[in-house]
Formats: sequence, structure tokens, C-alpha cells
Amino acid sequence: MRLHRLEITAFGPFGGTQTVDFDALSSAGLFLLHGPTGAGKTSVLDAVCFALYGSVPGVRQTPGASLRSDHAPVGTTTEVVLDLTAGERRLEITRRPAQQRPKKRGGGFTTEKAQTWLREYDAATGTWAGLSRSHQETGEEITQLVGMSREQFCQVVLLPQGDFARFLRADAEARGRLLGRLFDTRRFAAVEERLAELRRTAQQQVEEGDERLLALAHRMGQAAGGLGVARTSVEGRPGDPGLAEEVLTWAAVARTEAREVLDIARVRLDAAEARQGAARAALDAENDLAARQARHADALLRRERLDARAPERDRLQAALDRSLKADRVAPALGLRQDAEREHAAAHAARERARALLPPDLADAGAEQLSTREHRYREELGGLEAARRAEHRAAVLAEERAVLAREARADDDVLRDAADWLAGWEPRRAALTERVEAARDAAARAEHLAGRLEPARRRLAAARRRDALALDTEAAEARLADARERRNTAHESWLDVKSRRLEGIAAELAVTLSAGDPCQVCGSTDHPAPARTTADHVDRATEDAAYAAYTRAEETRTAAERELAVTRESWSTARAEVRAGTAAEGPTDEPSVLELTHEVAELTRLHAEAHALAGQTHSAREALARAEREHEERVGAQREAERRVAARTSRREALDREQAALDEEVARGRGAFASVAEHATRLERRIALLVDANGAVRSAELAAQRLKEADDRLADAAYRAGFATPAEAAAALLRESERRDHQHSVDAWQAESAAVADRLAEPGTAAAAALPPADPAAAAAAHTAAERALREAASVLAAARERVTDLAALSRQAVTEVRRLGPLREEYDRVARLAALTAGTSAENERRMRLESYVLAARLEQVAAAATARLQRMSSGRYTLVHSDARSGGKRAGLGLHVVDAWTGSERDTATLSGGETFFVSLALALGLADVVTDEAGGVRLDTLFIDEGFGSLDEQTLDEVLDVLDSLRERDRSVGIVSHVGDLRRRIPAQLEVVKARHGSAVRLRTGADAFSG
Repeated sequence: MRLHRLEITAFGPFGGTQTVDFDALSSAGLFLLHGPTGAGKTSVLDAVCFALYGSVPGVRQTPGASLRSDHAPVGTTTEVVLDLTAGERRLEITRRPAQQRPKKRGGGFTTEKAQTWLREYDAATGTWAGLSRSHQETGEEITQLVGMSREQFCQVVLLPQGDFARFLRADAEARGRLLGRLFDTRRFAAVEERLAELRRTAQQQVEEGDERLLALAHRMGQAAGGLGVARTSVEGRPGDPGLAEEVLTWAAVARTEAREVLDIARVRLDAAEARQGAARAALDAENDLAARQARHADALLRRERLDARAPERDRLQAALDRSLKADRVAPALGLRQDAEREHAAAHAARERARALLPPDLADAGAEQLSTREHRYREELGGLEAARRAEHRAAVLAEERAVLAREARADDDVLRDAADWLAGWEPRRAALTERVEAARDAAARAEHLAGRLEPARRRLAAARRRDALALDTEAAEARLADARERRNTAHESWLDVKSRRLEGIAAELAVTLSAGDPCQVCGSTDHPAPARTTADHVDRATEDAAYAAYTRAEETRTAAERELAVTRESWSTARAEVRAGTAAEGPTDEPSVLELTHEVAELTRLHAEAHALAGQTHSAREALARAEREHEERVGAQREAERRVAARTSRREALDREQAALDEEVARGRGAFASVAEHATRLERRIALLVDANGAVRSAELAAQRLKEADDRLADAAYRAGFATPAEAAAALLRESERRDHQHSVDAWQAESAAVADRLAEPGTAAAAALPPADPAAAAAAHTAAERALREAASVLAAARERVTDLAALSRQAVTEVRRLGPLREEYDRVARLAALTAGTSAENERRMRLESYVLAARLEQVAAAATARLQRMSSGRYTLVHSDARSGGKRAGLGLHVVDAWTGSERDTATLSGGETFFVSLALALGLADVVTDEAGGVRLDTLFIDEGFGSLDEQTLDEVLDVLDSLRERDRSVGIVSHVGDLRRRIPAQLEVVKARHGSAVRLRTGADAFSG
């Protein structure tokens, strides 16, 4: 990688645009980057790192820090452009960090996002072609071409001497962390972690298998139960290699004992079954004897009860026999009772009917009643025509009343219509005028509304304009005061800074101690340290002055922003006020009072017009209603006139029909008030005669049927053997009584037969002669035999289950042991490798981890490369050697010592002086750069930078160091030395000077005689 050109704008201490021509500097091979403290030498290197990786080195990448220069004017964009060659490709990288810029519209600032451009030079066409504008794509492309991360680049290309001085004195752990970042040995650490993870996984699998095996052993112990083997438990633990054999041996013993117990249980069950059968037979025999003896005793008791109930049975049988004879008289008795009830009802009905008849018909017979009924019916038939005429006359009277009501209603309609139509034309004219007035008011209100809203906006804008005018004057005063305060604070800070720089030597001298090297020259002798003067300024005073300047600058910036915002708002308000007065002139701005009067007048006129316009709808509705009512009135008048004419013709026809009906009704009414009353009286008389005639005939028939029933009953009682019908009626039984008597007789007879059959059974009498049976004793013996049988069966089932369970669990244990074998072998192999790479096994005598072993090899290469330059720098005195010896209890592999050829012994790096420490560290840094470059894939690093440290060297050593650096050109490299040591300006002709000024730093390129003349 070779740098060609660097362009910096508003970056760090550089307020404007500065260009660094690395091609001109690199032509000499060795160039110097110098300038006063704080001028920005390191910022040039920061710009190179920012262009490549989008960020500055880690030690200067503080959170919240801004890369933008405080000296840059507003509107100037912070930007870094780097032209370089990497991997035989000419590239140009442009980067802009996130920064604040003024808004394009209005006042204030907005945040602009970070931007990146990557271009490539096409030698064939001589033009630049854009490759990407993505931060990620550009970063990946640069990292691939350069071959190093940002951390590796800062350690290899920028060579920060201070870091390598710490590296030189660091312990093995700290040295390992730094080398791990540079050589990216994370893959070896990942191997260690992976092996450790595999070991943990394999160990977990083995332990889980052992746990399952122990669980099976525990289950087999539970299954063994009361066996003798249950008193012995498995003593192995998870991870024990002999656990599997112990479990299998224990399972075999348990299975053998379980089978022996099963055989014993079978023999015991057979004996228990035989004893239970004998007890069952004895119990059945005793129960049979007891049952036969109980049957005989029960039969004797039942026979005694039957003998006691014999008289009752004879009485019930006699009653049943007399009831059977009386059943032949029962039909005649029923007919006699029915005839008697019918005769009584007919006699009562005849008496009720005769009581309603006239006195002359109270004792009349059926024939006389029928004759009178026929005469009344003939008279009623002659009234039918008169009844119809009377009904029609009533209908005509109702219709004439309806016609009269309709006539009165039509007269009212005609009178109202005539009165209303008389004033129609004036009313319509007034309503039409009202509608027109409301329509004109609506148009006027709309026009006034269009003028009122702009007038209100102009009035509000005028009020804002007057208020903002006062705010602008106040903001201008605050800005002038803030600028004055900022300038005063800036001058004060610069004065304090200059006074501190003038007395910085005295400040450094305070830290000197006898025998310690100087921070500037590196000498351990301090013959004349500088003294502090009366006007000396310390760092705290300078920081306080800078803080005051920073606060004043922030106040000024805030005042500028506030003034810009206020002026913009004031201009906007003035534009709104002038928007409605263009016709009067571009500069005319009415006052708030004028606009207030204008708005008030427009508001009044608009309210009046709006109120009148609000009546438009009601006026139109009123006109529409009046027109509809006019049409309805005219139609109603015409319809009423038509109905009056029709009604006159109908009334004349009704009068003619009414005269004829009156004559017919007069003939049929007779002496009654109406024909209907006459007809009703006749119908009532006919109904009474019909009822009386029917009652007389029914009474005569009932008396005849009662006489016939008495004769038939007397004959039936005589034939059945009864002296009188009353005796036969007393012998009759109800159906329920008969069923009860018969059921009692049948039950007595059935019980008597059953008792006789039981006493006649052959075995019952013989059983009664034997001694009493004892079934309780036989049942107790049988229960004991049953219990013994169940216990034997339970023991056999448990033994069978135990044998089955132990066999199944043993098979599972064998399967688990077979599965666990390969896992245990894999665990042993992985655990040995993990312990070896982690440095914890006995085979790893130096306790070196795999990553430390790789880093030790890299450190050995670095020490060899550094020694080649260190011997030249020290005139062959010092050599760097790598040591893998252990130090105390720490692991070995990353030791580093200095061999002193003058004494022939190894020296601790802590014993080196300041100058020795610098050139040893420089040699180590250059050697590390060579190794890292080779490790990065052979990427060429044509440009290197060495930052500070040369002030600690004496003249001879400085010459030797510069010779070594100059020899780097043999590998076609250019080396830039960053230092403010004056002696280097005389020795190195190619120089880049950074000049510090009040308005920002600047760079100057000097080569040849120009450099020495400065």
C-alpha cells in the first residue's frame, strides 16, 4: 500500500483545506512530519486512518468527540480525501463524518449523515470510475486490499512507540492479548473452546448415561423387593468406568433369586387350592342340611295358621255363593232404578212448563197445546213482509242522517275555500319578495366571508410583526454582547495558553527526579532544571480559560441561531401583512389599529348578511307550503260542489221509497209499538207451548215404563229363589268385594296345598330327625382357606411380575451399557485433547495453551526480525530473544528478554534506559510490522509512520537508528517520522511542517535546501 495524496478539510485543527503530497515526500524515502505541540501532527495520521476505516485510532476515539474543526467557518463541510495504491489498484476514498450544517430553508441547523465515496482510476481512459457509496462495501473492499483491520493498521503502519514500550515490559498475559489482536489467533482460541465444549458435551452424555444406568439399578432394586439381593446396593458413581460391570453383575444375581422365589410360590399355591376345595364341599353340605331342617319347621308353623283361619274362609265362600244367585236378578233391578229416575225427572219438567203457561192452558192436554201452537205460527208468518219494510225504513233514516251531515260539512268547506282564495294573490307576492331578499343576503355574506378571513390573518400577522420587531432588537443586542464576550474569552485563552507554553519547561522540571530519565531528552542528569516564574500559568488555569471560551462560543452560536429564527419569523409576518395591500404599494404596511377597524366593520356586515341569509330556507318552505295549500283549496272546492249535486238526487229517491214503506209497517204493527215487538211476542208464546207439549208427553211415557219395570223385577226375584226383590238386592256384592272374597279363599287353598306338598317331601322328614346343622363353623373354615388361597396367588403374581420386571430392566441395562461404551471412548479421547490444548494435562509440561503456543512461534519470528535491526541500532550490543520458560505459577510461552553482548547475560527489559527502551521498542515494532505484513498475506506496505520518541536518543544512537530506518527503502518503503525534535530537521531533508495559527493549522511541504533554510 502506497499513499499518494491526502486532502483534509475542516478536520481536527485544520479550519480550511490542506493537501499533503505523499509522492513528493516519499521520493526521498525518509521524511519528517514536525510542528509545535498541539499543531496537528497526529491529526494528519488520524485523517489517513479515518479515510481508510471511517474512524480514528482507538486511543483518540473518545465517545461524543467531534472530528469537525472548531476553526471551520459555517457552511464548510468536514471531509477527508485519500489517494492511494493498494493491491495494484489506484483508489480514491472520500469520507464525511456526521456533522451539523445550516438549514437550506429558514434558520437553525440540521444533522447531515456520514457519507462515503470510493472511486478507482482507469489508466486506459485516464478517468475515475465510481465503485460504491456504501460504508459497509467500502470498508470491506479496503480491508481486503490492505489486508489488515484498523487495529493492525494502527500498530503496523503508524507504529505508536509508546504502545510498544509497554509491550516490551508487559507480562505474558498482556503480551498475549496484544499479539492475539495483531495476528488474529482467535481461531486457535476457538479450537480450545470447541474442544472444551466437546469435552463438556461428551462428559455430560457419559454422566447422563451413567445416571440412566444407576436409575435402572435403582429400579431393579425396587423390583427385587424382599429378595436377599436387595440388601446389596450398587456402590458406583456417574463417570466410574466399572459402573457398567457392577450393575450387570448385580442384575444377574437378582434375576436368579427372583426365579427361585417364583418356583416356591407355585408349590404353595397348589396346596392352598386343595385346602380351599375341601372347605367348600364341607360348607355346601352343612348349608343343605340347615336348609332342609328350616323348611320342615316352617311347614308345621304354616299348617297351624291355616287351621285358625278356616271359619273365616267358610263365611266368605257362602257370601260368594249367594252373590252368584243374586246376579240373575241384577239386570231387572237396574232397569227398575233407571225407570224410576226417568219418571221423576219427566214429572218435574212437566210442572215447570205448566207454570209458565196462561191460566186457561194450565191443565190443557197435549192436543189442545198443539192446536194453539199452530194458530200462533200462522199469525207470525203474516208479519214477515212488515218486518222487512220496518228494517228497510230504519236503514233509510240512517242514510238520510248521513246525507245531512255531509251537506253541512261541504257547506263549511265551500265557505272556508272562498274566504282563503280571496287573499291568495297578495300573500304569494309577499312570500316571493322574502325569498329574493334572503337569496341576495346569502351572496353578500359569502363575499364578506372571503374578505373577513384574510383580514383576520393580516391583523394577527401585524400583531406578530410588531412583537417580533421588539424581539429582533433584543436578539441583536444579545448577539452583540455574546460576540464581545466570545472574543474576550478567546483572547484570554490564547494569552493563557501562550504563557503556559512559555513556562512548560518549568512545569516538566517539577516531575524530574534524580536518576530518572527526562521525558524530553531521556537523560538521567538534570544539571539546570527550569524554574517557575511569577507569571507562570498551570494546566488548570488554561483548562478554565478554555472552558470559559467554549461556553462563550456556545452562547454566541445560540444567539446567532436565535436571531436568525427571529428575523425569519419577522420577515414572514411582514410578508403576510403586505399580502393584502399590493394595490396600495409594496411598502405600505397598515397599522394594527387600521386592521382592527377593518375587521370589526367586516364582521358586523357579515353577521347581518349571514342572519338574513339564514332565512332563505324558511322563506322557500313558506312559499312552497302556500302554493300547495292553494292547489288543495281549489281542489277541495270543486270536489264539494260535485258532491252537493249528487246528494240532491239521492235525497229525492229516498223520500219516495220511505212513503211506500210507512204504509206496509202500519199494517203489520197493529196494537204494538212496532212490527218487531209484535213478532217477538208471538215467538215467545210459540216456544212456551212447544216446551209444555213435550214435557206432558215425556211424563206420560215415563209412567208407563216404570209400571213395566216393577212387573219384570218381581218375576226375576221369584225365579232366583228370593222371597222379595229387596232380599235379592241385599245379596248382591260389589265387584271389588267379590274380588277380595275370592282372593282370600284362593290364597287359603293355595297355602294349604303348598304346606301339604312340603310335609310330603322325602328328605325333609329325615333331615328333621338329624341333629341341628352348624353352617357358621363351616363358613369360618372356608373363609380361612379362601384367604390363604388369595395370599398364595398374590405372592405368585408378585413373583412373576418381579421376574418379568427384572428381565426387562436387565435388557435395558445391557442396551444402555452397549450404547454408553462408544460415548465413554469418545469422552476419553476428547478430554485428553482438550486438556492438552488448555495446558492442564500432565503431557503439557510447560502448561502452554494452544493459542499461547502459536503466539510463541509468532513472537519468536518477531524477536528474530527485530534483532536484525536492533544489532545495527546498538552497534551489535543487544539481541532480543524469545523465552518459553515458566515464570512462577504462570504459564510459559510468551517471555521476552534482551541479551547484552558486553556482559554475555540476559537482561530484564525493565533495566533499559529511556533511549535504550526507545530503539529496542522501535526495533521490536519494525520486526512486528514485517511479521504482521507477511502474516497478512504478503501485502506490501510502502508507507510507514513512526510517532515520537526520538528525543530520548543520543547523537550516535540517533544516526544508527536513522540508518536503520533509511535501510527500509531496500524494501521500497518510505518512512515518515512524526517528531518535534529539532535535530531531526537538520538530518532529514524531506519535511512536512504543521504550522499552528489562531484561525486553524496549515501544512507546508519542504524538500532539499528549503527544509534546511527554515
